[in-house]
Amino acid sequence: MLRFIGVASALGAPPGEMNPGPAAGPQALRRMGAVAAARRCGIDATWGASIEAPAGARWPALAALLVEVADAVAAALSGGDVPVVLGGDHAMAAGTWRGVGRALGAAPGLLWIDAHLDAHTPASSPSGNPHGMPLAALLGVGAPEMAGIAGPPLDPARVAVIGARSFEAAEAQLLAAHGVTVFGMAEIDKRGLAAVFADALAIVAAGGRPYGISVDLDAVDPLLAPGVTTPAADGLSGGDLRLALGGALRTRQCIALEIAEYCPQRDPLGITARLAIDLVEAACTPDADTLRHWEARYGARNYAPLPVVLAEGHGCWLSDRDGRRYLDLMSAYSAVSFGHSHPRLVAALAAQAQRLAVTSRAFHSDRLPLFLKRLTTLTGYERALPVNTGLEAVETAIKAARKWAYKIKGVPDGQAEIVACAGNFHGRSTTIVGFSSEAQYRDGFGPFAPGFHLIPYGDAAALAAAITPHTAAFLVEPIQGEGGIVLPPPGYLAACAELCRRHDVLLIADEVQSGLGRTGYLLACQHEDVRPDGVILGKALGGGLLPVSAFLADERVMQVFTPGDHGSTFGGNALAAAVGLEALDLLIDEELIAHSAELGGWLLAQLHALAAAHGRLIRAVRGRGLFAAIEVNPAHADARLLAEALAARGVLTKDTHGTVLRLAPPLTITRDELAWGLARIDEVFADAGKQVRRAA
Repeated sequence: MLRFIGVASALGAPPGEMNPGPAAGPQALRRMGAVAAARRCGIDATWGASIEAPAGARWPALAALLVEVADAVAAALSGGDVPVVLGGDHAMAAGTWRGVGRALGAAPGLLWIDAHLDAHTPASSPSGNPHGMPLAALLGVGAPEMAGIAGPPLDPARVAVIGARSFEAAEAQLLAAHGVTVFGMAEIDKRGLAAVFADALAIVAAGGRPYGISVDLDAVDPLLAPGVTTPAADGLSGGDLRLALGGALRTRQCIALEIAEYCPQRDPLGITARLAIDLVEAACTPDADTLRHWEARYGARNYAPLPVVLAEGHGCWLSDRDGRRYLDLMSAYSAVSFGHSHPRLVAALAAQAQRLAVTSRAFHSDRLPLFLKRLTTLTGYERALPVNTGLEAVETAIKAARKWAYKIKGVPDGQAEIVACAGNFHGRSTTIVGFSSEAQYRDGFGPFAPGFHLIPYGDAAALAAAITPHTAAFLVEPIQGEGGIVLPPPGYLAACAELCRRHDVLLIADEVQSGLGRTGYLLACQHEDVRPDGVILGKALGGGLLPVSAFLADERVMQVFTPGDHGSTFGGNALAAAVGLEALDLLIDEELIAHSAELGGWLLAQLHALAAAHGRLIRAVRGRGLFAAIEVNPAHADARLLAEALAARGVLTKDTHGTVLRLAPPLTITRDELAWGLARIDEVFADAGKQVRRAA
C-alpha cells in the first residue's frame, strides 16, 4: 500500500516571501486527487499523516519537524507500506530519507531530481535558507538540525542528481568531493532524459538494492510548472519526466517517492498541481503488458489495436509507455491534422476550460457564434449545425436531406431515398451501417432503415441510373478513406454534381477525413471545382483534442430545421467551439493547406519510386495531398503485418482491410520527418521482399 504523508512546512523556504508558500502544497495536492491517482492504477493507497510545522524559532522548529517526518516515514516502511511524501519545501528531505534508511537498516540509493543541487551548508549558503541544504545534510554535512536526524547518511556513490542548472560553485564542489554524480541540463538536452534517467537508475539501484526518488517540482521548466518556490528557466519537460518515472513504484527496488516545493498560490490554473498528480500516477502506472491486459479484460473487444501503448504525443511524434518514440503517419484518421498537443490548441482548450465548457444549447455562449461565423465564412456556406462526432454530422445530413425532400422538393412522405456508394464509410450507427457494403459492419445489427440505394463508387452513369423522382440526396466521399484512400476517376465529382443539379438532388460530401487541408485544398471537392449542397466536417475540426463536427449547407437546405427538430447536449459547446475556432485559424495562419499540397506532391513521387523498387509486393500507390496509400499484393504481403513491422521501426500507421497501408501524417510534418518515415517503409518492404524470395 502507498501511504501518503503530507508535510505542511515552509520552514526551509525564504521567509516572508510567500504566505503560506509550499506549506499549503500537501493539502492542495490531496484535494486534487493524489491518492486517487495511485488507486486508479490498481495500487491500494491511503492518506496516512499530515505533519504541520511546529511553532517557534526556525532552526529548532525545523529540527523537530524533520524528526517527525523521519519517524512517520520509518513507521510506514516498517509496516510494509511505501511512503509517498508530499511537501512542503525540500528541507523535509533531510527527514524523509533518514527515515527510509532507519527502516531499511542501511542508506538507500537516491535519485534527486531538482533544478538546484541543494548541497549548501550554513557556511556556504548566500541566503541561509534550509531548503537549499538537504542533500548536503543527507550526506552528513551541515547544520546538525538537519544532518543529525537519526538514520544512516547516504552513500554518495549511490546518489545521482538530474536536472540541476541553478547552483553555486560551493555546492558543486561539495558533491564532487563526495563522489555524487550530477547530470546537468546540457547533458539531458544532448542525450535525452530517458537515456540520462537510465544511467542514473543504474547508479542509485546498483546491485539490485533499494532506492528512492525525490522530485523538486522546480526541476520542470517554469513555463510548464509555474507553481514552485524557486523557479529556474530551461528545465525538464514534464512529459519526459512522466515517462521516465513510469511504473517506478510498482518495482520492489523503489521504496519511496517524495515530491516537494508545490506552491498553490503561484499556480492559479492548477497546472503544476496537475503535473504533480501526473507524476504520482506515472510512478504507479502498470507496464505496457498489464495495460493491454486490462483493456482486453475490461473493455469490449470491438478493436484490435497494434501492440503499442502510447503515453505522450507532441507534433508528429508519439512516445509509448516505455519511452520509445514513433513517427505518426496516421493522424488518428485525420483527427490530428495539426499534430499532437499543438501549443495554440492546447492553450485555447485550457483557457476555455477554465472559463466555461458545457451549458447545452438551451442558452447562448460567447464562443459558438464566433466559431459558426468563422466556419461558414471560411467554407463559403451560409449555415452550420454543430455536433460532436462525424457520425452525428452524417446523421444530421441525412435528416436534413430527407426533410428537405418532403418540405421543399415535394417527395411523398416516407418515400425519400438517398443514394450512397459501395465501399463507403460514414460511421457505424445502425442507420449508417445499413447502407454499408462492408459485411462485418452489418452482420448481426439489423434490421436496417430503408430508403438507401448503393451504387458503385466512381461511376457517374450508375448515379444517373439510380436517381428517381424520390431521390433526396447523393451522399459521397470525395476520396474513400476507410475504403483504402480510393480516388474516383477524374471528372467524377463534377459529373455527379451536374446530375444532382439537373434532377434537383442534394449533393452531400462527407469530408470528415478529406476536408480541412488534408488533400491540398480546403475541401477535397475543390479539386474538381465542385461546391456540394452540403458538406460534413469533423475529425481535424477538433484539433486532435476533442470531438468537433458540423454539417454545413445554405439556407435553402438548413431552413428545414426548426427549434426542437434536432439537437445535441454537447454539440456546439463553448469548449468545442473555442478549440474548433482555433483550429480553423491555425489552418490558415500556418499555411497548412499549401504545405499539404506541396509536400503531398513530393510524397506521391516517392511512393511511385518505392513501388518501382518493390513491385512484387506493391500493387499500387495513390494519394492526393497528405492523404495517400500503398496497396500491397495480398499474394505476397499482409498490410497488417507490415504495419506491425513499421511500429517496431518507430513508424505508426494502420492497415485497411489487410491490403492497404494508410499514409496520412499530421499536416505539420516536415519533409525531413516524412523522408525518415519513408526510409523505414522502404526497409520494411525490403525485408518482406527477402522473405518472399526465400519462400520461393
